[in-house]
Amino acid sequence: MGASEERGTTERVLTLLGLLQQRAVWTGPELAGRLGVTSRTVRRDVERLRALGYPVQAGQGVGGGYRLGPGQDLPPLLLDDEEAIATAVALLVGAGGAVSGSGDAALRALSKLDRVLPTRLRHEVRALSGSVESFGTGHLPLDPDTLMTLARACRDEVEIGFAYPSATQPLRRVEPYRLVASDRRWYLLAYDLDRDDWRNFRVDRMSEVTTRTWRFRPRPAPAAAAYVQESIASRAYPHQARFLVFAAAETIRPLIPSAAAVVRPRDDGHCEVLSGAADLDAILLHLLHLGPDFEVLDPPELAISCRELAQRLSKAGRPAAQDSDRS
Repeated sequence: MGASEERGTTERVLTLLGLLQQRAVWTGPELAGRLGVTSRTVRRDVERLRALGYPVQAGQGVGGGYRLGPGQDLPPLLLDDEEAIATAVALLVGAGGAVSGSGDAALRALSKLDRVLPTRLRHEVRALSGSVESFGTGHLPLDPDTLMTLARACRDEVEIGFAYPSATQPLRRVEPYRLVASDRRWYLLAYDLDRDDWRNFRVDRMSEVTTRTWRFRPRPAPAAAAYVQESIASRAYPHQARFLVFAAAETIRPLIPSAAAVVRPRDDGHCEVLSGAADLDAILLHLLHLGPDFEVLDPPELAISCRELAQRLSKAGRPAAQDSDRS
């Protein structure tokens, strides 16, 4: 067998493996039609897969066919480009804590995926791996082509242009830095060339994303996940508030959506909560519902509102106490 013929056989066998991984059962004629060969060639290729350690099972009669069975020595899965990208995204989100307790397992799986993929796909997955950070859980689905375009631009340090809903500047030119996955959305942290400052953009609102020809030298950048979380939880609102909460960060963090507030540990028994809102009283009432004692750090007017609220609540409780005394 010549080198060209051998290469063709190898590619056909890998294609056969990919077909067997796509669905539970294939008939011999179905596989022959998809591969453009005879049923006899399919049988020979199945034997080649078995020799490589793939437990291909063959059933006889009506309902029979070829199926890929489980096995202890099953070699790595064969993934096409889109499957590899989708798997990498899912693992990256899991590694970032999207599924409780899954971070270490997701990182191990991502490491295995990196080792077994072809060089071409490995570069694509590493581009995504090095360009994504996350906080929170429950991300909305996103177009993988857009995600990969942004990830490649972050990796290759090239400018991108895109349309973005804005009353003053619908078209943006930016130097992309990191993709960040939040509770429900994906964001791009980038340096906005027209506004000369760092900005974060919701990826689901971006359209007409194109890679530009200009490369850039990376600037000193903020911590991506922390910057985006603080932006959407605090800086996006007209009012910001900061509290000292008399409970550990591990206790408070599950009680507040990560997109609603930033929880920073102080020590084992205290944490700091930073949040924003259109109405400062709304933040105050939310903290009251959490349960633990707290102290207003900023702004001073919120501390005044807190004292006024305490007086009103105290007055509201007096009639009931007086009626009890009379009875």
